[in-house]
Amino acid sequence: MGERPRHVVGIDFGTLSGRAVVVDVADGRERGGAVHPYRHGVITERLPGGPALPPDWALQHPDDYRDVLRVAVPAALRDARVDPADVIGIAVDATSCTVLPTLADGTPLCELPELRDRPHAYPKLWKHHAAQRQADRINALAAEHGEPWLPRYGGRVSAEWLPAKALQALEEDPAAFDRAGRWIEAADWIVWQLCGRETRNVSAAGYKALRQDGAYPSAEFLRALHPRLDGLLARLGGPLAPVGGRAGGLTPRPPAGPACAPAPPSAWAPSTPTSPPPRPAPSPRAGCSPCSAPPPA
Repeated sequence: MGERPRHVVGIDFGTLSGRAVVVDVADGRERGGAVHPYRHGVITERLPGGPALPPDWALQHPDDYRDVLRVAVPAALRDARVDPADVIGIAVDATSCTVLPTLADGTPLCELPELRDRPHAYPKLWKHHAAQRQADRINALAAEHGEPWLPRYGGRVSAEWLPAKALQALEEDPAAFDRAGRWIEAADWIVWQLCGRETRNVSAAGYKALRQDGAYPSAEFLRALHPRLDGLLARLGGPLAPVGGRAGGLTPRPPAGPACAPAPPSAWAPSTPTSPPPRPAPSPRAGCSPCSAPPPA
């Protein structure tokens, strides 16, 4: 018998939709693909069933990411006519900095009933610009202190990045900030859901969270911005993962949110009608291939 074919699945989480492609590792050819639009799109005017948002806000809903895994991945496998048992790896990328606050177990704050009407409980999309005032203060203080990391970002960090967004949450909704056990990039959260293991990709950590020379900005610097912002450091845990590194194997349960019943495995990784007889599947690898590289450290 010849060697069975091997494939990898790439999943790109964009601004308005998620895309999955199936690639043959033997020749790099794309065998199939699928796109799934986000049900909530970009949340700019009001929360789902909730209050209106101020100007310059741009949020997302984490269940839209799960829907891509539930819908686009099996659709891509059907399009490629590939047996899921022949998938040996999964690679993930996402917009950045798209960051969400979660409990320590990864539960998004916006999925807690008591926080679903709180804007700062939702993932802040990369183009959320309502934290510009906080970014201006970070830049001014970093320049005043001569922080060595500031020149590596061209002398200016963005309102789109994690520190400004976290500072905005602390100042405008300290209770929501305090409930968060983690502040994590969407790409890393998705890998966490797939593998059951929290990791941080080095690209986002080094670029959008200001981690340089093995450390995030100091507790002293963060306290100068806000007396309690140094609490952010404990919320950035998780081992660093290199680009293309192995984050772990797939968990037995498919991703499912508290508002929906878990789908059976066949709902997000079905066999195709032309699949050969079932056989024990290998443990696919889930990795994170971030969309941007860190600046030189």
